[in-house]
Amino acid sequence: MTSFPELGSPSSLPWTNSTTAMRALLALAVVFVMLATTGWTAVRGHQGNSDPRAASLSAWLHDSIAGRPLPAPEAGSAVVARFLGSLSGGQRTRLAERYPLVVGNLDGAPVELRYRANRIALAKARKVEERRRHASGLTPSGRHEAGRRMHRFASLMADDRQILAFDPNGSGRVAEVFGDLDRADRVSVVVPGVDTNVLTFEKTQRAHTAPVGMARSLYAAERKAAPGTRTAVIAWADYTSPNGVGMDAATGKLAAEGALRLRAMVRALPGTSRASLFCHSYGSVVCGVAARELPSRVTDVAVAGSPGMRAERVSELRTSARIWAMRDADDWIQDVPHLAVGGLGHGADPVSTAFGARLLSARDAKGHAGYFEPGTTSLANFAGIGVGAVASVICAKDDPDCSAA
Repeated sequence: MTSFPELGSPSSLPWTNSTTAMRALLALAVVFVMLATTGWTAVRGHQGNSDPRAASLSAWLHDSIAGRPLPAPEAGSAVVARFLGSLSGGQRTRLAERYPLVVGNLDGAPVELRYRANRIALAKARKVEERRRHASGLTPSGRHEAGRRMHRFASLMADDRQILAFDPNGSGRVAEVFGDLDRADRVSVVVPGVDTNVLTFEKTQRAHTAPVGMARSLYAAERKAAPGTRTAVIAWADYTSPNGVGMDAATGKLAAEGALRLRAMVRALPGTSRASLFCHSYGSVVCGVAARELPSRVTDVAVAGSPGMRAERVSELRTSARIWAMRDADDWIQDVPHLAVGGLGHGADPVSTAFGARLLSARDAKGHAGYFEPGTTSLANFAGIGVGAVASVICAKDDPDCSAA
């Protein structure tokens, strides 16, 4: 049996013989090489000379407040919440101002405190890029990138934005909340795929293909679907995604790292709200790995345009959450072999009947990135799941009873 999320050698996989395995491996490698050389690659992210968050975290771990050592982030959200709950408002504010890159990413910290800390961190990061843009010896492309990052950070600092996580290191990570996360009855988390970073977090053109546009679109659709339900949507780009559809996208290393972060974020959600995950492309690989240890508050995991969830069937995900899958007829991901050989590939096709997911209609969606476009059946289906109205979803023709209990 194939072992997920870490895949074994070809001899350990469920193929009838080694020749079949090697042919499958070759086919998979060829497809990814073709995709990587025909426009599906990305420019490598910004590489700084230091990691400001790591430096801030080191200082945090050696500091104290009122004679008490500060908790390590890995201590868990419950420990962090108790510690911060024992401090005065002024003490919490001082920590956010002194260590914005720690507090802004600290699971268990009050969300309003995280928003405040991340606004401070963004302001500092913007100044760094402004200085870098005028530094001597910087190439024209480097100066252009510094300017783009500077303007992106300024945009994220706007008063009406709620930044739940931010790390400027490398190509950058960020998460944003739409709605009132503290008071929400239902929380939806959008997990995007390849080429996700601070510069691609939102787009002016084809806005609904970027995490911010996806989340905004879903939030509006959920409010329309259930006006009386308090909802919040998180555009969660707080993991390192593959650069383009190359070898990183064909393996599970980045998905495993992202799954750890996704689980921690979901566990730290405030209150007792129910949560649903909406996972696109490589984001569905992250969700597949994360599914094995998701808290029970996660009731649904829906994937779109998925290359696989690092499982051969739903039962291998070992979760009580309902698993939903969709793919539109124009999505190029259908041409990627859905298999797992020697560490390459992510397993069975989630929209195959053998996998066992509940199959949703993606009527009206266009291409690989069109699932969150307003007016599409795919978006309406996501919204129905997000507000808990699963009886309202439109099933795929191959699974007419997908919404049955």
